Amino acid sequence: MFRDVGAPHDADRYKWRVFAAIGLSFFTSVTAMSMVFVALPDIASTFDVTLRAVGWVVIVESLVIAATLLPFGRMADVVGRRRIHLVGLALFGVGAGATALAPSFAILIAARILMAIGNSLGQSVGTAILIAAFPASERGKAVGLQTTSVSIGGISGPILGGLLLQVTSWRVLFVALLVPVVVTLVVGIVVLDEERLGGTDRGSSLDVAGWALSAAAIVVIVVTLNNPFAMAWTSPAILGGGLVGLAVLVGFIRRELSVQAPMLRVSMFADVALASAVSTRMLGFVVTAALQLLLPVYLISLRGIPEGRAAFVMVSASFGLGLSAYLVGRGSDRFGARRFTIAGLAGLMTLAACFAFLDSGSSMVLVVVLVLLNGLAMGAFAVPNSSHILGMVPASDLGVMGAFTNLARTIGTVGGHALATSIVVGVMGSRGFDVPLEEIKDSTGASDAFMAGWQVAFLVAACVALAALLLIAASTLVRRDRDGRRFRG
Repeated sequence: MFRDVGAPHDADRYKWRVFAAIGLSFFTSVTAMSMVFVALPDIASTFDVTLRAVGWVVIVESLVIAATLLPFGRMADVVGRRRIHLVGLALFGVGAGATALAPSFAILIAARILMAIGNSLGQSVGTAILIAAFPASERGKAVGLQTTSVSIGGISGPILGGLLLQVTSWRVLFVALLVPVVVTLVVGIVVLDEERLGGTDRGSSLDVAGWALSAAAIVVIVVTLNNPFAMAWTSPAILGGGLVGLAVLVGFIRRELSVQAPMLRVSMFADVALASAVSTRMLGFVVTAALQLLLPVYLISLRGIPEGRAAFVMVSASFGLGLSAYLVGRGSDRFGARRFTIAGLAGLMTLAACFAFLDSGSSMVLVVVLVLLNGLAMGAFAVPNSSHILGMVPASDLGVMGAFTNLARTIGTVGGHALATSIVVGVMGSRGFDVPLEEIKDSTGASDAFMAGWQVAFLVAACVALAALLLIAASTLVRRDRDGRRFRG
């Protein structure tokens, strides 16, 4: 239970001050993550490394965040959410400054690891802080506002990064990040009150062995799914990595079931409603990952559209996501999460089928409309789904479960990227084409092979969305809120 603090008007003002602090934090971190992609060629040129090598600037961030989200979420539940949030911002800022000043590629990677640790600290606790500040009746609104902040960051990163890179060096991008980081840190220090955030489980100990097992399992699984060295999926390294990751994951689950103060209360997932909601979340992000990965290739490599114009097409998805998140967050508080989740997934399924039947000559207006609608559908699915999951756990577990929802998104996205890549590469290979992306548009055969793979990938994505819908239909959606009352979500 959350403590009743202050007058209702004071509580109302406080929740918006908290949103300002956390919303700025999410905006800053997502802007940083999305702008890095446009800077990769410039970074590769500076340090004279290959594009495959410079990809580790992004990969190492994903690995660190995935490996540390759960332990940091649990740490926040034990030592305090405000403290974790502020430490994360400070480390993120130091890492950004070190990245800007890095004299070598190795030091750059080390600085990116520091940035990722700070980012992970913020992601692990931001959702829990918002949920704690808003009343239970406005949980969907809180999640929707958070998602809107994320979408604005997703729009701003590529655009700001591209504009700055036209007139200056990639190093200036990371220096520029220090401005919102400092502002956000000051706002957090002034606004956030640990006592008013409630739910901290300070009597618990930290499960260090659980941390190590979860981090090892996640790193092995994410690296295997990412397949950064482009190995064959049937190679001993990939199959062995999958088996090792599964074995460590089983070891982690067994430990968490046997200790008194686990990092993650695995027993919670005996609740069919909670397990179904988390599984649905992963499947939903598998669906959206196909468009995220393949759309830039379709626009730039196949159709030859300049990067700047392509960026505006791609960010229309973020615009749709932000608009939908804002509206659906409020609507799910009033009408329940179930109908919005189903509508969002049905939209994703329908749109995946529509994308499957595009071709190299499809109207760009149609493409933009479909991408925008995909963002709207994603918001309609992701926001009520997250609200539903967080509504089923006690306040003392909000930190770790908020982190777990972000981890489920990460695993689903990485898995979706791996699935889409395997399908397109497999279809193109079966037709005798294994060419660099920049050569796709120069060969009719290669273009046709890519579009054949594109079609299969999106039809599979539609099937995954259908599986998620069937999972919802097969599960019970009766849940218990933190006060112990039963209600329909």
